[in-house]
Amino acid sequence: MKSHHQVLIVGGGNAGISVAARLLRKNAKLDIAIVEPSEKHYYQPGWTLVGGGAFDVNKTVRNEADCIPPEARWIRDGAEKIEPENNLLITKSGQRITYDFMVVCCGIQLDWHLIKGLPETLGKNGVCSNYLFDIAPYTYECIRSFTSGKAVFTQPSSVIKCGAAPQKIMYLAADNFRKRGILEKSEISFYTGKPGLLRVKEINAALLKIAQRYGLNLIFQSSLIEVRGGAKEAVIEVAKGEGKEQVTVQFDMLHVAPPMSAPDFIKDSPLAVKDDPLGWVDVDGETMQHRQYKNVFSLGDVANLGDTKTGAAVRIQAPILVKNLLDAMEKKAPEEASKYNGYTACPVTTGYGKLLLAEFDHDSKLMPTLPILDPTKEHYSLWLLIRYGMPWLYWNKILKGKA
Repeated sequence: MKSHHQVLIVGGGNAGISVAARLLRKNAKLDIAIVEPSEKHYYQPGWTLVGGGAFDVNKTVRNEADCIPPEARWIRDGAEKIEPENNLLITKSGQRITYDFMVVCCGIQLDWHLIKGLPETLGKNGVCSNYLFDIAPYTYECIRSFTSGKAVFTQPSSVIKCGAAPQKIMYLAADNFRKRGILEKSEISFYTGKPGLLRVKEINAALLKIAQRYGLNLIFQSSLIEVRGGAKEAVIEVAKGEGKEQVTVQFDMLHVAPPMSAPDFIKDSPLAVKDDPLGWVDVDGETMQHRQYKNVFSLGDVANLGDTKTGAAVRIQAPILVKNLLDAMEKKAPEEASKYNGYTACPVTTGYGKLLLAEFDHDSKLMPTLPILDPTKEHYSLWLLIRYGMPWLYWNKILKGKA
């Protein structure tokens, strides 16, 4: 079995497959291998709609083998250790694979264990999350069976993938309660570690009005630290003055977005940002080339690119990285046009048939790609795009390097 490859891609998710497909469309003779242990590939943006009862979870999964470009070699194994000084990756089964160039896009690690009691109660006792394929349907079960009482939604202070997801499902739940005539009997609270709902001031203002419309309680700079499932209690640390205090909150339904970080094998490698406990890959924010190891590139959730951990960001990052990687293979410097400006997008579902599309850059400046639509307003057409258009685009164009 071949143990050296021209381009080794670590991760077979959206970023890894998109990059492989784009590279092969540029040069079909490239020797590319993808290291990915999972037999299944997931369209994760669909899980919010699954949790809201508006999408079939089975339509968010396909066989990984059907997604990887046939010209690339699939190494069905997990990464265990990376030695970039030796251009070496060691897999969990002990394979030693060397490379000329490496693209690191192994996604993000969900650190459920950092919240005491959460792993034991997740998926029961009214504790749910849209961040897992097998738990997202339980979110809708919790929403559907809710008749009155306290619905609590949480978001950690750390950077997470799809940063608006914790509040998207909250708006869908509130709209569901409204449609069923139980909103006035419901107390809906959002405990977020952030100082606002979104860092773009225009979008934040619009979301605050939507939250007011539903009568939501917003508690900023607060973090979930413990869940007592049997007692239906959440222990939350809330900022107070110069310090913090712990409060115990009763719930009938609790939706959790867990803390997240780079996978442990990245944290423990020389590729990680020095002294960063979250362990993101240390890349140049514009070129996505590693700051120390120039034959290593990274994109997607694992890269140190700020809070741009969305599929929309990957769609912009992938062609830029591919151009810069091909230039590096030819020993060319990156062109000015091939630099990432921090674009990301958060399609915020604010109700059934309602969606607000926030597109912005590193500096929190709005970057609308559909200028005819006011980005601070809710649109039914954008709901249709996310509900029907984007899943088709993902499976048929994005993963094939065509969009």
